[in-house]
Amino acid sequence: MEGKSTEGKQDINIGITIGDLNGIGPEVIIKTLTNLNVLRNTNIVVYGHGKVLSHYMKLLDTENFAFYQFKAGDRLTSKRPNVINCWEEHIDVKPGEENADGGKCALASLQKAVEDLKSGFIHGLVTAPISKNNIQSDDFKFPGHTEFLTESFGSEDSLMFLCSENLRIGVATGHIPLSQVSTAITVDLLKGKLKMMLKSIRQDFSISKPKIAVLGLNPHAGEDGLLGMEEIETIKPVINELKENGNLVFGPYPADGFFGNSSFMKFDGILAMYHDQGLTPFKTIAFEEGVNFTAGLPIVRTSPDHGTAYDIAGKGVASESSFRAALFMAIDIIKNRRESNP
Repeated sequence: MEGKSTEGKQDINIGITIGDLNGIGPEVIIKTLTNLNVLRNTNIVVYGHGKVLSHYMKLLDTENFAFYQFKAGDRLTSKRPNVINCWEEHIDVKPGEENADGGKCALASLQKAVEDLKSGFIHGLVTAPISKNNIQSDDFKFPGHTEFLTESFGSEDSLMFLCSENLRIGVATGHIPLSQVSTAITVDLLKGKLKMMLKSIRQDFSISKPKIAVLGLNPHAGEDGLLGMEEIETIKPVINELKENGNLVFGPYPADGFFGNSSFMKFDGILAMYHDQGLTPFKTIAFEEGVNFTAGLPIVRTSPDHGTAYDIAGKGVASESSFRAALFMAIDIIKNRRESNP
């Protein structure tokens, strides 16, 4: 796609996918972008459709939001969001309803944004929530955004990294059944995830000597083998090897006590063994400001740490706090990467 910024080479162009148009994505996008005065040298490109945003503007009785209908060859404007229409046919917006149209449009939005990421037209992406059910198709056979983007950009692996200002939790295994976690956790897997976490914290968050905590898999971190051998046979050897190479990696810690006594505050990053072990404490501690960042990719992608929330879609009550945090984190990470790789 052709397109130029109005502010010069150092501008940051951030793409935003609309997600499921019947969820809270459009609402939190509008609320986040209503006032762009704080976004200097940043151009926003929303991938979706102007009619969807207009529908929600009317539904939410929003008067302070305006956008620019962007077409190929135009110049980006920083004065308001640039909106790219990703489908041509008329789509009925039905807030709160999970249907095929929502999945089809979410995928069209995501595919166009990926195309523009690859061309360099946008420098980072913030994804609004999708339904993992209705987006499934011949072109999307993934548990979620993380896996789709990992394959789209040819990465061997990535790290689901939940971040807030003072808490960063990555998960060794993401969207897989709990019954498969113990066999999925291997020395190579943990080594790869921890190396990605260490690199990301240094490069993306500008912490030169990160201190990392690793959680155990079993209750009480295995209780010296009484409650499981994964800590002794798999997790500890990886921690010891990384320590020998000069990294500040510690554990494994029992997950319950680690969060219960606030030990998490002493670390720059935490690696949990499975999805809910990491996301449950994260959402309890940092739900309003939490951001899902996909580390390990050549591009920057963030998202809010909530889902489509069909039950409140279109009612004007959805909080934009997490989405706004995701937008600002994407911008900060791009700046940090530019500074570390001028």
